[in-house]
Amino acid sequence: MKKQTLAQRINIIRAGVMGSNDGILSVAGIVIGVAGATSNTFSIFISGIAGMIAGTVSMAMGEYVSVNSESDSQKNAVEKQKVALKDNYDNEFNIVKKKYMNSGISDELATKATTEMMNKDALVTTVREKYGFNVNQFTSPYAAAIASMISFPTGSILPLVAISLFPANIKVVATFIAVLIALSLTGYAAAMLSNANRLKSTLRNVASGMLTMLVTYLIGLLVGSLA
Repeated sequence: MKKQTLAQRINIIRAGVMGSNDGILSVAGIVIGVAGATSNTFSIFISGIAGMIAGTVSMAMGEYVSVNSESDSQKNAVEKQKVALKDNYDNEFNIVKKKYMNSGISDELATKATTEMMNKDALVTTVREKYGFNVNQFTSPYAAAIASMISFPTGSILPLVAISLFPANIKVVATFIAVLIALSLTGYAAAMLSNANRLKSTLRNVASGMLTMLVTYLIGLLVGSLA
């Protein structure tokens, strides 16, 4: 089995983190919404289980299709670049050289660097510089799908357990708090993997979770009052 690169592993981990985050948020929205309509613990639990199963399949298939599409696009770019190198090598050489020069490297040094890189592997060099990815380092759609398939139900466990085990008089509030804490952790982890602003990403994740749970709970209350 070919060893995965760091970038490939990070993409799979990211799929897992986001799957867990979606599991927490989606099932929390469902169980809190149903809790707004009924106090029947069994009904709330079954609704959460149904959401967990549906979400798990949806996330896994979504990751599989998304990563496959990205891989197909990258493979098409590689094939296109092979033709470009065969038909007009000098033009591709100049594209790479110009990019190096635009980064502040002198003409002489850019020519030398481009020559060395192109002589070593012209395809790898031009694909990296023109399209921004490395040849033969595609994320596995199966690995991404499996990561989501495992992480989504794992994340779903928290709101399911919280809404089921806490006393009736505090279970909605307790679940709300537990979910917000969990979303702050997944939001921070996702920001680290994406090199994004930690605080903004965490707050955004928590805010979206808060809004989701509030809206679904209010809808549940409305439906419950009409029933």
